[in-house]
Amino acid sequence: MSNIHSGRWSLVIHGGAGSMSRSNLSSPEDAKARTGLNAALDAGSAILKKGGGALDAVEAAVKVLEDDPHFNAGRGSTFTYEGRNEMDAAIMDGTTRAAGGVAQTTRTRNPVSLARAVMTNSPHVLLSGEGADRFSVEQALEQVDPSWFATPERLRQLEELKNRSHGHFDTDMKYGTVGAVATDALGHVAAATSTGGLTGKRWGRVGDTPVIGAGTYADDRACAVSATGVGEYFIRIGIAHEIAARVRLMGETLNEAAQTVIHELGEMGGVGGVIMTAPDGQSAWLFNTPAMYRGSVSADGTRRVAIYGDEE
Repeated sequence: MSNIHSGRWSLVIHGGAGSMSRSNLSSPEDAKARTGLNAALDAGSAILKKGGGALDAVEAAVKVLEDDPHFNAGRGSTFTYEGRNEMDAAIMDGTTRAAGGVAQTTRTRNPVSLARAVMTNSPHVLLSGEGADRFSVEQALEQVDPSWFATPERLRQLEELKNRSHGHFDTDMKYGTVGAVATDALGHVAAATSTGGLTGKRWGRVGDTPVIGAGTYADDRACAVSATGVGEYFIRIGIAHEIAARVRLMGETLNEAAQTVIHELGEMGGVGGVIMTAPDGQSAWLFNTPAMYRGSVSADGTRRVAIYGDEE
């Protein structure tokens, strides 16, 4: 990949991959999701248009999605089996490969900003639970009562799951993780991902989102990747890093690398999707589910927002 950059910035976001369809997603829900995706694109692209950095852009985009109750991150997060909202997030800078992640946070309004604080203001990469919450207070990040994250629809989903006769948690993923990847005008890439996890998760389960290399990865030598899906499979494959490694070491395009890895995911029985940007401004997404909330915008004015697989 050339070291010469054209100044083309790009931003790609996702609001989760899953079983959404025109038959199970009402017109109002469809419209609200698209409004949220457009708002996230506006927030991230406003930074990139002014020559701002990819890291700031992905954080800004993800914060919008975290505050939107129609997505499973921040406000609107799923409930654990015990009826709590526990959130995970990660962020990574492709320039230095600095990274930060948090798991099982319960009071930070924007978990992605807490992940960034871990990256920049601590010697660690991943903090969890009570320690992550305590670090958030020390960093003077905005705190909210745990009830702020809860929504009636997410509670209904938990009750529905508990009434089933099988399954420990919901892997249908009607509404999943949120994320953003960006390339700025200098050719630097960054990735950020945030989630409430799976409905009915138990025993302190943590998915791929805060695991660097699984659900989140960025490297200026290759690309930035944010993933959404059944995290157990993404962790086992190391999907985000695997895609970046194929781009960097094998010279594959974003699509080629993603197709190989998502095919492997499917063979293992996993479902989900990824979004990607490269230092030259190229971007792509790929998923093996019926749908993925997604959007993109670039310096040439091209803008897309989509949900269903047939919108390609």
